[in-house]
Amino acid sequence: MPVLPARLSPATRVRLAAVAAAVVTVAAGLTVRAVTGGWFGKYAGDALYTVLVHTLVVVVAPRLPAGRAASWALAVSWAVEFAQLTPVPAALSEANVLARLVLGSTFGVADLVAYAAGAALSWAGHAFAPRLRRG
Repeated sequence: MPVLPARLSPATRVRLAAVAAAVVTVAAGLTVRAVTGGWFGKYAGDALYTVLVHTLVVVVAPRLPAGRAASWALAVSWAVEFAQLTPVPAALSEANVLARLVLGSTFGVADLVAYAAGAALSWAGHAFAPRLRRG
């Protein structure tokens, strides 16, 4: 893995790593949904959704500790899921493919568990990645 130049600020390096992680997460999510089916593909995709939200939180706030970033990601994911109890996400999802990918359309309690698993996964990756770089 190429090392970023030292002249970049720590916040910039964290943001770039988060953007790279977001790209990898989107690719993983699309791959899982395309290659697997059934409950595994659905819930792995839900977990990766929260991982993606975590990476976007880190892009916006690169100095946020891993636990707080994961908590924000989980809160956003759950807020989107609970919004599905209203007719708004379903209506937006019918009108726009991107809205369907981001907002979904129907509420599911099991999705909340998958989002929590994604938050735990993203917390672990965020918390332990610096230790891996140091050797």
